[in-house]
Amino acid sequence: MPRPLGELEDAVMTRVWKWNRPVTVREVLEDLQRERSIAYTTVMTVLDNLHQKGWVRREAEGRAYRYEAVSTRAAYAAALMNDAWSQSDNPAAALVAFFGMMSEEQRQALRDAVRIVQGPETREAPEPRRQEAAQEEAPQEAPEEAAQQQPSEAREEQNPGSAEDAGGR
Repeated sequence: MPRPLGELEDAVMTRVWKWNRPVTVREVLEDLQRERSIAYTTVMTVLDNLHQKGWVRREAEGRAYRYEAVSTRAAYAAALMNDAWSQSDNPAAALVAFFGMMSEEQRQALRDAVRIVQGPETREAPEPRRQEAAQEEAPQEAPEEAAQQQPSEAREEQNPGSAEDAGGR
């Protein structure tokens, strides 16, 4: 699992991902300089470090390199979420807590993603009799309802922490 990118690594990778093409140190430097004072050698070092860590590949072009992302920002975010989730001693409770933090737009994006992953064969509604029987056997709860039914100690463990923790990420 990749460790989270540092602030400057993220700023550089944001440009590489956004442009979605091989980039030079000079291009990244000029764009970064719109926001902050930064040296060419600093950007070159960051890109070299990102290459060593496997985030970008590079190809020589004259005396310089062109750098290109190895994977997408979405894949990076997914890997971070998977790592955080897998470190929980109660993955189901962690998901319930996470769903409770989501906005309605995020929940809709999650529903859309689940439909995509499940594929067309699972999108068809089950026969009415089977659906009714399944609901009687195992009623579905909304994530927020499930979170409310957990003991208070379990909810506190799932709490993501203070506002400082959330803002510092």
